[in-house]
Amino acid sequence: MTNERPWHLLTEEAAVEPDLPIIDPHHHFWDRRRNRYLLEELAEDVRDHNVRQTVFVECSSMYRADGPEELRPVGETDFVEEIAEACADGRYGDLRAAAGISGTADLTLGDRVAPVLEAQLAASPRFRGIRHRAAWAEPEVLEGRPPASPPHVLLDPAFRRGFAQLRDHGLIFEAWLYHPQMPELVDLARAFPDTTIVLNHLGGPIGVGPYAGKRDEVFAQWKTDLAAIAACPNVVAKVGGIQMPVNGFGWHERERPPTSDELLEPNRDWYDYTIEQFGPDRCMFESNFPVDRASCSYTVLWNQFKKLTKDFTPAERASMFHDTAQQVYRLPSAAAVE
Repeated sequence: MTNERPWHLLTEEAAVEPDLPIIDPHHHFWDRRRNRYLLEELAEDVRDHNVRQTVFVECSSMYRADGPEELRPVGETDFVEEIAEACADGRYGDLRAAAGISGTADLTLGDRVAPVLEAQLAASPRFRGIRHRAAWAEPEVLEGRPPASPPHVLLDPAFRRGFAQLRDHGLIFEAWLYHPQMPELVDLARAFPDTTIVLNHLGGPIGVGPYAGKRDEVFAQWKTDLAAIAACPNVVAKVGGIQMPVNGFGWHERERPPTSDELLEPNRDWYDYTIEQFGPDRCMFESNFPVDRASCSYTVLWNQFKKLTKDFTPAERASMFHDTAQQVYRLPSAAAVE
């Protein structure tokens, strides 16, 4: 055993504005070999901030071991529903983890995806959305790992027949993609104006492989495409999720993780432009933990968001830290969870 502090905790900060109410609309749970992130780990991460509710987003965890292939992801929802119930009795204070759940289903099943959506909804009253991954990138970007999806899945006719089922089931769509696919998301959003789409991780700007050293070029194209997405009123944005190694900032290669000021400096332009285009009422800050823990601690991450918004009005800040997520995911009010 070792008593060494994890790398992401080597930079310590006190929480900025620790009483500011937060809903974290994007994190994961998993129990993998030598890699565990469950309720205890989340509770430890959030303890310095006033995180009232969270939203779990699919991460290929705890699938059913048998049964029809298309129904196996329902096991993840069963797993997270148990965690949410364990947290609902107040043993972790005001925290209500996984108050909303976004799982997955293979939308390329087309019309045949309906029973999967119904099974997901039956597995948890907290079930709110589907994330069918659209993140495709060149092998040089993924360092030999398989892409999360085949290319151009958002344009696939079978996928779109499945996507059409979301509105009828009252479900949102979580859009995880990389920045080259952003125009395809515009096309999807325009084709289905009555389905709420949540843009994950600012559209996934890549900063490694063939995109390394091309930050200005990527940013310029990203701005054009993000503005087109923001022009679709059925899309809302999660602001955050760009501290992964694929984003190319290289924080994970440092001897010590960044402070919130260091983290905010290169992120500010991306955040500011997203908020400018979508408006605070269509933005919500996200942690993407434990994935973004590769670059910083939870406290440092949320400190940067609080510093970023210090000149916004109280109402605008309430939208981005709490209210937008509460509305999009139809979460209970604070009074209802106490």
